[in-house]
Amino acid sequence: MTRFDAADPAERRQLYADAITAHRTRGSAYLTLEVDESELDEETNTGIAADDPRANGENVDEIDESDSDLGVPWIQFGDGIVNLDCTESELETVKAVLEEFPAFSIDALTWPENADGVNVRVSARADPNRVAQFFDAVFQRVYDCPQTYRVWVVEL
Repeated sequence: MTRFDAADPAERRQLYADAITAHRTRGSAYLTLEVDESELDEETNTGIAADDPRANGENVDEIDESDSDLGVPWIQFGDGIVNLDCTESELETVKAVLEEFPAFSIDALTWPENADGVNVRVSARADPNRVAQFFDAVFQRVYDCPQTYRVWVVEL
C-alpha cells in the first residue's frame, strides 16, 4: 500500500478495499481506520452542537449519557469481523445500516463497565469492495461524518 488517507468518497472506498487486501495479504491481526479529527465539526466530535447551551457548561446534569463523547470515530477489521464503538442512539443507526447489508450481522454487543457506549462486533464475510461500502456507510450515517471526511489507515 502506498497511500494511507483519502477524503473523496470513491477514493475512500478504494482505500478501504486496498487496506483490507493488504491486511489479508500480510496476515496482520487487524486493520484500524480512524477519521481525521481535524475534519470533524464540534457537534460530531462532542455530541453537543456548539449553539446548544450545554456546550457552555449550562445544565450539564441534563446531558444524556448516550450522547457522551466516545472520541474520534474508528473501525477495526480482522478475520471477517468489523469492530466499532458507538453510543446507544448510534447503535440503532448501525442496525439500520445493517439492513442494507444482509450478508453482515451483529456477532456481539458489549457494554464495557469502564467505558461509555457499546462495542459492536459485526460479522462481515464479504469481498473487500462490499466491506468498504459498509465502512463508508458507518462513518457517514452512524458517526455523521460529512461527505468529504478524511479517513486514515492508522494500523495495518
